[in-house]
Amino acid sequence: MNYGQFIYMFPECALVIALIIVFAFDFAMTKSGELRGEKAYVALGRLTMFMLMSVGFAIFSAMRQEDTITAFGGMYVATQAVNVMKMVLTFGTFIVVIMADSWVETRQRIAGEFYMLILSTLLGMFVMMSSGNFLMFFLGLEMASVPLACMVAFDKDRKNSAEGAAKYILVATFSSGVMLFGISFIYASTGTLYFYDIASHLETVGAQSSPLAIMGLVFFFSGLGFKISLVPFHFWTADTYQGAPTPVTGYLSVISKGAAAITLCTILMKAFAPMVEYWNYLLYIVIVLSITVANLFAIRQNELKRFMAFSSISQAGYIMLAVVGNDQMGIAALTYYVLVYIVANMAVFTVINVVERKNGGRTDMAAYNGFYQTNPKLSFLMTLALFSLAGIPPFAGMFSKFFVFMAGVQNGQPMAYFVVFIALVNTVVSLYYYLLIVKAMYITKTDEPLPAFKSDEATKIALGICTVGIALFGVVSCIYEWIAAAGF
Repeated sequence: MNYGQFIYMFPECALVIALIIVFAFDFAMTKSGELRGEKAYVALGRLTMFMLMSVGFAIFSAMRQEDTITAFGGMYVATQAVNVMKMVLTFGTFIVVIMADSWVETRQRIAGEFYMLILSTLLGMFVMMSSGNFLMFFLGLEMASVPLACMVAFDKDRKNSAEGAAKYILVATFSSGVMLFGISFIYASTGTLYFYDIASHLETVGAQSSPLAIMGLVFFFSGLGFKISLVPFHFWTADTYQGAPTPVTGYLSVISKGAAAITLCTILMKAFAPMVEYWNYLLYIVIVLSITVANLFAIRQNELKRFMAFSSISQAGYIMLAVVGNDQMGIAALTYYVLVYIVANMAVFTVINVVERKNGGRTDMAAYNGFYQTNPKLSFLMTLALFSLAGIPPFAGMFSKFFVFMAGVQNGQPMAYFVVFIALVNTVVSLYYYLLIVKAMYITKTDEPLPAFKSDEATKIALGICTVGIALFGVVSCIYEWIAAAGF
């Protein structure tokens, strides 16, 4: 083996180096289990942020190279579109680390573990997105899933956290088994695990003459549908989101979902391109179910983290609309949607995180009754984020939905127009349940609203970044043009 090929995995190598540095710093600042200084965790957090910025610079440097980079016989494939998504997910992780600063402050003894886990799972996502072979893909998937399970169970003394982690691990194990079962079918029918070789074989023999490959596609899609929280693979989502620490819930809802979505899109377009008529109809069904079922269940929620869980399931359906078009425009629309979704969703979770800390751990919607009376700034920023998630102009969420709708009807099939119409109708439904939170903050009266408080600096920075993104990502056209140019 030529180990010099690792240099081609520039973003992954940078992330490994970042992980080693954070580990070494955490090890050096501890002695006999005690932190050497009260503010040592602050330095660790700043170091993690700097390392993520360095990884972003490494990804940007990799994008300046040739269009497609391959290594290890085609098992590793990094395209410009994948590098753009890596940049987007690194940006989202950077926001999560900032937002989690106030939460980590109460858990200083295990701050290092949290930062190392978040970098480890990001590394797994990078490997998963750059895979050119099903074995490499599965390796990256497990590298991302195992640290995520640890992060969900981080508050191990809380019953909800342990329950959410148990459900996540059990369903993740089952979905991985289903996925491996599907991959074995694909290998049995094609004799290879390389994406492009699978596509060539299916194109040669014809997808209709490979029922085993069709069954493998269904099982593979089912396994990855769990990671994206698509209906009917979504049952773990609400309990896990409620039980996990709020920063981890935010990370699960945007970063993990974005990595799984771009991976599914890439594999469908690379390996299963000759079977597009099969997986397109599979997507039609799953998209309609995900958006509709999630919206109906979201209306019934009173606990805000469960509410956002069903919101994320609905958003996953919108993300998958970009895949229906089966072209490069879909990849660009998906990446742009994830970018906008990151800033809007993380703004909501940042507010939930600070309110949870100031209100004795409460995350029910009643805690926000009369919130505008005492904390008008946070209420206003929360409203902007919710309006962006609902797709109300002129916020960035409206533009992201427009692009996925356009990508969805790109193939011109009548069924695609019907699915987009259902998605448009559900947008109105989603606006209703997002307005329930706005109603609680601005209209619902209460004798004991949450007292006024001053947000910490990390919360202000996270909300500032997210608010700028919500306001500008839609109207600054060069952002989408940059993403689209990389996709093509």
